[in-house]
Amino acid sequence: MPLLKDAMPFMKQPHPPPQAPLPWILPSLFAAFNVVLLVVFSGLFFAFPCRWLAQNGEWAFPLVTGLLCVLTVFSLVSLNFSDPGILHQGSNEQGPMMVHVVWVNHRAFRLQWCQKCCFHRPPRTYHCPWCNICVEDFDHHCKWVNNCIGHRNFRFFMLLVLSLCLYSGAMLVTCLIFLVRTTHLPFSMDKAIAILVAVPAAGFLVPLFLLLLIQAMSVSAAERSYEGKCRYLQGYNPFDHGCANNWYLTICAPLGPKLVPALYRARPWAVCSPS
Repeated sequence: MPLLKDAMPFMKQPHPPPQAPLPWILPSLFAAFNVVLLVVFSGLFFAFPCRWLAQNGEWAFPLVTGLLCVLTVFSLVSLNFSDPGILHQGSNEQGPMMVHVVWVNHRAFRLQWCQKCCFHRPPRTYHCPWCNICVEDFDHHCKWVNNCIGHRNFRFFMLLVLSLCLYSGAMLVTCLIFLVRTTHLPFSMDKAIAILVAVPAAGFLVPLFLLLLIQAMSVSAAERSYEGKCRYLQGYNPFDHGCANNWYLTICAPLGPKLVPALYRARPWAVCSPS
């Protein structure tokens, strides 16, 4: 990457002040608790109201909710242990005083130096204070799974939110149908468990749907959550390739090789400015 002194205009990225790494034990326990909570509520759901419907010939409900449960657990576990796009630490051979610039759709980005990882961060790369790592194409740190959401696992995050929406809605509908079908029966353990499962399912459904809608809008506009209210020069987002192309690049496009610090030509958006 060439040394530039007069490259203009520079487009500044959001650069929050550095923070100390946070203790890892509590976030890890919280993420494990969420997995256990999902398994427990799913077990109660399938063991009581879903079992009653299956015993009375309503096999469609356990089949559909079972598939959604498997998809939800798969996406949750995959996201927990996925690589968000970690850029490993570099060296001090190229210090912070050197100026590195890349061009994205005719806009110049001056690369920020990461003091903790010792390299110039590519555009949209951010040092997560919770994980103490630099993540390529950083979106946010998800405390529910205790992992960053970035270039290499954003599609798992979208799959998790979508599957949770569908699974919560399916559990809610199944429990309501079970309660309607058993109105003529006395109150039992099955009804109590159905109410116990339906209440949190209904409570999580609305925020999950709003989260899915917000993330879908962000993907369509090629925006990232951590950028907040920051807007690019003259309202122009150089990372926006159109709605259809943005969805393809985010969800369907090959991830490509892992990005190595100081070798930013590996990504199609990164074009070195002329010396």
